[in-house]
Amino acid sequence: MNNGGLLVAGTTSDAGKSVVTAGICRWLVRQGVKVAPFKAQNMSLNSFVTRDGAEIGRAQAMQAQACRVEPTALMNPVLLKPGGEQSSQVVLLGKPVGELSARGYHGGRQQKLLGTVLDCLAELRGTYDAVICEGAGSPAEINLRRTDIVNMGIARNAGLPVLVVGDIDRGGVFASFFGTVALLSPEDQELVAGFLVNKFRGDVSLLEPGLGMLHGLTGRRTYGVLPFRHGLGIDEEDGMGVPPRERSRAGGRGSLPGSVAEPDAAPPVGEDVLRVAVCAIPLMSNFTDVDALAAEPGVVVRFVDRPDELADADLVVVPGTRGTVRALEWLHERGLARALRRRAAEQRPVLGVCGGFQILGEHIEDDVESRRGRVDGLGVLPVRVRFAREKTLARSVGEALGERVEGYEIHHGVAEVTGGEAFLDGCRAGQTWGTHWHGSLESDGFRRAFLREVAAAAGRRFVPASDTSFAALREERLDRLGDLIEQHADTDALWRLIESGAPQGLPFIPPGAPA
Repeated sequence: MNNGGLLVAGTTSDAGKSVVTAGICRWLVRQGVKVAPFKAQNMSLNSFVTRDGAEIGRAQAMQAQACRVEPTALMNPVLLKPGGEQSSQVVLLGKPVGELSARGYHGGRQQKLLGTVLDCLAELRGTYDAVICEGAGSPAEINLRRTDIVNMGIARNAGLPVLVVGDIDRGGVFASFFGTVALLSPEDQELVAGFLVNKFRGDVSLLEPGLGMLHGLTGRRTYGVLPFRHGLGIDEEDGMGVPPRERSRAGGRGSLPGSVAEPDAAPPVGEDVLRVAVCAIPLMSNFTDVDALAAEPGVVVRFVDRPDELADADLVVVPGTRGTVRALEWLHERGLARALRRRAAEQRPVLGVCGGFQILGEHIEDDVESRRGRVDGLGVLPVRVRFAREKTLARSVGEALGERVEGYEIHHGVAEVTGGEAFLDGCRAGQTWGTHWHGSLESDGFRRAFLREVAAAAGRRFVPASDTSFAALREERLDRLGDLIEQHADTDALWRLIESGAPQGLPFIPPGAPA
């Protein structure tokens, strides 16, 4: 294979593009192919820092791991980080370049980035045997087609065949497949090679008549039917707009990070169980920090938004956010601020990460993010925070609780620690902890030491397992994604598609053709 490529598009957001892209990448690398992931433009509050200090989407970092290569800014040249309903921070080649409204971005700035995006893709294609690209949303967002640089815009300019993924678990997948193609121009339709069904439950033979009819209507084949599997999602792009009870995560021996618990299930009780409550604050960022906790046998993680849900928690986590002051206001509005102060006073464990760390401090001076000036924090950590215009982007290594810790930093807030005990780059006061380091809990030895402290403070008999390796669980999950592609997709046809492009002579489907 030489300079092959593919764009994985979807009928909707969350159709499974990220998962399918990672699965194809892992399948290819196991065949000896040198492969890289690519997403021209990503909108996400879940980001990662590369070794050279560039910020990219976490999904692309995990796809790079699926490829067994080091992630770089080339793999996600444009990252949009929402700061509210109307604006986003634009991160270009790993560095923030300003805030733009949706109208301003789609009204001109986006199209100007096309050259940069194509240069990054060309550089990857010149380095790797194959590049597996991920689209965003749906390629049939016809209101945005003129300025599109992530779906058919990149496919047309780079000559990439397109595979459309549909989530059949949502229903209406056949209509979604047909409608997606029918809404595209003839030039765009030429590149849509076919479909991939995701999250199918049941007997595939019952689906086959529909797949045959779809082929007859569109002239395009289905490249595979992937069965529904729990706990296979790689690091999610975003948690915005998802009800807190749908973000419950459950740990257990051998469970994979990101596995989803029953949304309304009550947390289990028992002296050997640790219950973790994560405050589902607005504009929550890098909420995947708690996935390492959820991977621990006997640890149950739930995202909550009411004070009473903190009462039986052994540990409360205040996660990162792209709106620190707004999140602080939300905590007050919901009565969670009072509950957090009470926990801290009672010496019950609380952990603040990044924005959550800042919220727990004495005050915040913010003339950058919210432009609200000085705002009082919760006052449970001896920390004063000043927002700087330059964003800190760094990979960090240190020691805490006698264990080596690795993490990464993404923040505008500069913390002045005035007391307490040193804890990573932050501090600890009693049983309240704060740090700017994302990903620290992925360090196995440190996570176990931290959970032992939490269990002791909570009066639990919980003992962390000595053999839980978060890195190994992540690798196992990526291998399972590769298995899904290898076992349930037509890999010979997929190989030809990546190597040779879309089949010639695919028919054009005028909108409304079946009628």
